[in-house]
Amino acid sequence: MSITLLSLSKYMLFAMALSLIIPVSSVYGHGLGIDTISSVDVQGKKISISVELPMSFEQTGEKQITITATEKDTKQHAKNVTFLIGLFHENKMIFRNYFFTPDGVLPIKVNPTQASEITIHGQQDSLLGAWHGTESDPITISGPIFSSGGLYNFEIEVRTIDEPTNIIENSGVYNADVSIADTTEFSQKDTQNQDIQFKIKSYFDNVSNFEYDPITKQITFEMPFDWSEKQMSHIPVVHEEIHFPKNFSEFLSPSYTGKVNGIDLFKSSVTIDDYSDENDRIVHFVLLQDHLRFIKNQLQKSGNPLPKTIVFTLSESENAEFPLTSFTKSEDYQVNLSWDPIKITPDQETLFVFTIRDGKTGEPIRNSDYTFVIIQNGKEIHKTTGTAQVGGEFEKYTFTKDQTGPTIIRFENIKNSGQETDFGIVVAPEFGTIAAMILFSTLFVVVLASRNRFSRNLISN
Repeated sequence: MSITLLSLSKYMLFAMALSLIIPVSSVYGHGLGIDTISSVDVQGKKISISVELPMSFEQTGEKQITITATEKDTKQHAKNVTFLIGLFHENKMIFRNYFFTPDGVLPIKVNPTQASEITIHGQQDSLLGAWHGTESDPITISGPIFSSGGLYNFEIEVRTIDEPTNIIENSGVYNADVSIADTTEFSQKDTQNQDIQFKIKSYFDNVSNFEYDPITKQITFEMPFDWSEKQMSHIPVVHEEIHFPKNFSEFLSPSYTGKVNGIDLFKSSVTIDDYSDENDRIVHFVLLQDHLRFIKNQLQKSGNPLPKTIVFTLSESENAEFPLTSFTKSEDYQVNLSWDPIKITPDQETLFVFTIRDGKTGEPIRNSDYTFVIIQNGKEIHKTTGTAQVGGEFEKYTFTKDQTGPTIIRFENIKNSGQETDFGIVVAPEFGTIAAMILFSTLFVVVLASRNRFSRNLISN
């Protein structure tokens, strides 16, 4: 299936839909406001620690760091936890202090100011001097904190658990990395020597060396990146947005191709969004963990040392294809997915058509049992089981008006193997008509499979 460019006059009304990668909530990480340390051993007790903060400190409203310790066996919050927390940005320490939470959930209010030093408000215990707060008197950190975007590193040690006086020595130092979105503007010349304003919104780290080449019609920019396995192992996604005016006709295209450090990206890694901003087109780079490993392997084949950056390249493409392929973690099974109508909206039945294939040969697998699940906000809104007798099957679902936004399409227990794979989409609400002064508008809907490896040669249904 292919999607073609829809040419509209500048006074026509339009509605657009976009489907983007939305990783499963349990694997949030860089660029998504949450990172989870999944396996922490404290005196033989297994816990997980998640760190959450706003994706952007440009937004208004309350700012808060939330650190949560959860016991893996009971799935309950750990009790009487004292953390030793160090926060670092661009290799500089912002603070390093003890913090205590009786119920395993540690909220810390954040008040960025122009002050030269960090100050902490709250109560301190007499044992370790750990800061703790109450609902009416919360812990508050003020000063030069989160004053710029990029990666923030939390070094965390667990110093007490179960009982406030159960002091633990040498429990290990664990790291969580969370990004704050950073928006940078760049002015570049077009073929007529006119200034064009570009913006990069980075959900990972700060970008530099942005350049638009009007001759090749190509954008390049770079960003610091650690290609080590230790760092990559807890990066579920790297997400970058390129913004430029919709009336910048010389770079409007039905689709784009992307490269990272000269390596061709999967077709699903580059997507177009013409809806989110009335004036700008947004092109998303979305690199999943397996995509990053694939790129790393290709870079290593050159025999040169791994770079210390990611260099992104965006170019026009004449061919817009609909990526529909996702593999299970073992790569034993491959699922091809499409749907009709292409624009998924409430109160309209959507037909999801899929094929279950052998992950190695790509051949359809007959009599394939499956469980088809639709998930929104971490909750299952639809679940049904079936058998794809000839390898291909379909399921129908009608979303309601309150079932819009990020959505996971999951295929569970494929062929009774216990294996699963996900697709991430966005269900678009029924938008009112909008008058737009634009030359082109693109209805370009793509699906990105989360957590699982993509095939470079997509196999159509």
